[in-house]
Amino acid sequence: MSKIAFIYPGQGAQKVGMGKDFYEMGELAKQVFDRAEELLDFSVIHTCFEENEDINNTAYTQACLVTTCLAMTAELVDRGVRPDVTAGLSLGEYAAIAAAGGMTNEEAITTVRQRGIFMNEAVPGGAGSMAAVLGMSGEQVEQVVDGMEDVTVANYNCPGQIVITGMKEGVEKASEVLKEQGAKRVLPLNVSGPFHSPFLAEAGEKLGKVLEQVELKPLTIPYVTNVTAEYVTDIGQTKELLTKQVSSSVRWEQSIRNMIAEGVDTFIEVGPGRTLAGFMKKIDKTVKMYNVASFEDIQKVVEELAC
Repeated sequence: MSKIAFIYPGQGAQKVGMGKDFYEMGELAKQVFDRAEELLDFSVIHTCFEENEDINNTAYTQACLVTTCLAMTAELVDRGVRPDVTAGLSLGEYAAIAAAGGMTNEEAITTVRQRGIFMNEAVPGGAGSMAAVLGMSGEQVEQVVDGMEDVTVANYNCPGQIVITGMKEGVEKASEVLKEQGAKRVLPLNVSGPFHSPFLAEAGEKLGKVLEQVELKPLTIPYVTNVTAEYVTDIGQTKELLTKQVSSSVRWEQSIRNMIAEGVDTFIEVGPGRTLAGFMKKIDKTVKMYNVASFEDIQKVVEELAC
């Protein structure tokens, strides 16, 4: 029997207009957005749907993207498409945990609002950076950066795409060395800080205090954590893992491979864009991959999975 995983994108997937068709056409999605509008100290509806600068500001992006993903999930589940396991890339892990029953939508949305603020404040603007390294394995990138100061591996996205993170000068120096060592390209990322680096440890500690006040619930299905790429079935581990996640590497490729090893053969990327589908092409082309980024995508998925 086919096993389904819902997978959720991280920061960078956001775009103006995301989720607007769900809000207009899906009653459950509208409820998720309206509830977020009540809970948050800014207008998530304005920020998601109308041209503005805040959509790419970490302090706002995170709550907007998680709200959008959860609104899409509500409509998908309502039509009978349910996951056997979930996973999310970095920020997406909060949507994954909510979809797995570990926290309410409200808790996920309000927690990532704080997470975004803490991450935004962790390092002065412009002091940190990240870059995608193309054409090298994780081991090859590690060999270069392990002996360097102020830079580390942030993401193991897929074969041939590794992300480094750290202080701006350290990332720039590492980028030059990596190109000399055989990287096809090293592309600076448009981010506001050195995410998933030790420089975010303080943000993780602040987040941990917020998480102490969050009442998590027993998981109805497992999710896969970025920190270890392993299945989580005990919600008691979640607060510590989310605290660590802010400053530790995202093991996305390993997470996908572990789900496939557990029998998952169908993946549904829930959220704007097709970033995770792109990674999947390089990880394993044999699995089925669907995207739910627009309201009409839902019907296609329902029809395909009913066959």
